Amino acid sequence: MPLLWITNGRVIDPASKRDGVGDVFIADGKFVASLTTAQKKNAKKINARGLVVCPGLVDIHVHFREPGQTHKETILTGSHAAAAGGFTTVVCMPNTAPVADNAGTIELINNAARKAAVHVYPTGCITVGMKGAQLAPHGSLKKAGVVALTDDGVCIQSNELMHRAVEYAKMFDLSVLDHCQDESMTEKAVMNEGVVSTRLGLRGWPHAAEDIIVARNIILSAYSGAHIHMQHISSAMSVELMRRAKKDGINVTAEATPHHIALTEESLGTYDTNFKMNPPLRTEKDRQAIIAGLKDGTLACIGTDHAPHTPDEKDREFDYAPNGITGLETALPVCLAVLVRENKFKLPYVIDLMTRRAAEVLKLPAGTLAEGATADVCLFDPEETWLYEAKTGFSKSLNSPWSGQKLTGRVKTTIVSGQVVYHDGKIVYEV
Repeated sequence: MPLLWITNGRVIDPASKRDGVGDVFIADGKFVASLTTAQKKNAKKINARGLVVCPGLVDIHVHFREPGQTHKETILTGSHAAAAGGFTTVVCMPNTAPVADNAGTIELINNAARKAAVHVYPTGCITVGMKGAQLAPHGSLKKAGVVALTDDGVCIQSNELMHRAVEYAKMFDLSVLDHCQDESMTEKAVMNEGVVSTRLGLRGWPHAAEDIIVARNIILSAYSGAHIHMQHISSAMSVELMRRAKKDGINVTAEATPHHIALTEESLGTYDTNFKMNPPLRTEKDRQAIIAGLKDGTLACIGTDHAPHTPDEKDREFDYAPNGITGLETALPVCLAVLVRENKFKLPYVIDLMTRRAAEVLKLPAGTLAEGATADVCLFDPEETWLYEAKTGFSKSLNSPWSGQKLTGRVKTTIVSGQVVYHDGKIVYEV
C-alpha cells in the first residue's frame, strides 16, 4: 500500500470537528497521525492547495443494476461514477434481476463488488421476489452480508406484513429502508398531483400517498423499537411527521435527494423524461420544507437514488418512460449550489450530511478522517465551474437532468482504502 501525504488543503472532518488548513497522512490504507521522516521521503505527496479535503462521500441509496440489467449499469461502472462524484462508500438496492432475496444473489453481488472502485454494500429484499406477500429469509441474508433490508421502489402495502418484517429485522440488528407509497392512491400516476399535472394532462401522484406510509412506519417503529429509514422524502407533510417523531425519540430516520432539494414539478413542462422520478418532483413549498428538514436535523442525510436507464427506455412517451435519474457524478455540486450558496448552510455541515451522518444511519465504517479509520478521502475544488455532459461521464446511462449544464464544485481526487482511484477526470486504479 502506498504512503500518502496530503498537504495544504482545507481539511474538513465533521466527525472530529476538524476544519482548517493542514495535512492528512495515510499508511497501509489507514489514516495515521503522522509519518516518520523516512516515510515522508518515500510518500506520494498530494498538494491540495485550494481544495477541500474531506472524508469520502457516503451514499446509502444507489441502483447498480447487477445482476440482470447490466445494459443500464454494472457494479463496476456504477463504482466508477461514484468515484468520479467523490463517493467512496455506497449501498446498492436489491431490485435487480433476479432480485436480491437470497444468499446466492448477495454472494454474486459481493463477488462483483470486489473489483469495484469503491466500497459497495448490498441490501436484501424484505419480501420474496419483492412481491410484498412473504418475508424473505432475513437471517441468511444477514449472514450473507447485507447491511439493511428493503423492497426499494415497491412499498409493502400490508401493515401487518410490515409489522412482522420490522420485528424480524430488529432481531437481526438490520435496518429497514422503505420507499413510502400507498399504491392505491398512485395507480398510473407519473408526476405530482396538482395544478401543474392538470395543466400538462398527466396523472397525479398525491403527496398524501407518501405521508400515509411515513406515518405508518413511525407508528410501527414506536411500537416495535425497530429502526425504519424513509427513503427519498419528497413531501412537506412527511418532513413534519418526521420532525415530530424525532422529537418523541422514535427510532426513525429519513434522507433527501439532490433532485428533490433542487428541482420542482415546474421542470416537467417540456415533458422531458429525465425529470420523471418516483417519488415525483413536487412543489416549491415541498422543496423548501425538505431543505429546512436538512437544516434542523430532521432529515439525516443525502442519498442520490442513482437510478440509471438507457436512452431507449427514457426516450418515449412520458407515461411509459421509467422513473429515475443518475445522480452520483452531480450530487456534490448540486448540494453545494442549493445548500451552501443558496441557503447559506455551512460547508462542514453539508459534508457531514454526505459523510458521517449517512454512514451512521446504517452503522457503516465510513465518514471520518480519524486516526485508524479506513483511508477514504474526497478532494474537491468548491469554486471550479465545469460543464457536465452525461455522455462523457462514467455511468453507463445518460438520464441526468443536469446534462449540458454548468455546475460549480468539482471532485479532483478520490482515494479509497489509501489508493487513488480517481484523479483529474480519470479512473486510475488497477483491479
